[in-house]
Amino acid sequence: MNPTDDRVSILDEETLFLVSQIFKALSEPTRIKILYLLSKREYSVNEIAETLKLQQTTVSHQLRFLKNLRLVKFRREKTTIYYSCDDEHVMNLLKQTIDHARHH
Repeated sequence: MNPTDDRVSILDEETLFLVSQIFKALSEPTRIKILYLLSKREYSVNEIAETLKLQQTTVSHQLRFLKNLRLVKFRREKTTIYYSCDDEHVMNLLKQTIDHARHH
């Protein structure tokens, strides 16, 4: 056996940064609530704000953060913008984390 076979492969810096950004997104309760809602269906900013009882500016700020990470996407219908999930991997991670939390 070659001694190099026992070495652990180290993540490259770009992957490491992206992973940390995903966990950063999932570390904020408001963003978790928004992602959870969007895992069910698409919502407008106003619908999210009303459902979560938050200011529209707060929701917009968090959606911008999530959009920059490409975790959510949007579509415009006349003057309304609708948001939905854009990364099923992260949605699965969120669902598994919720399941884990509920069982502990």
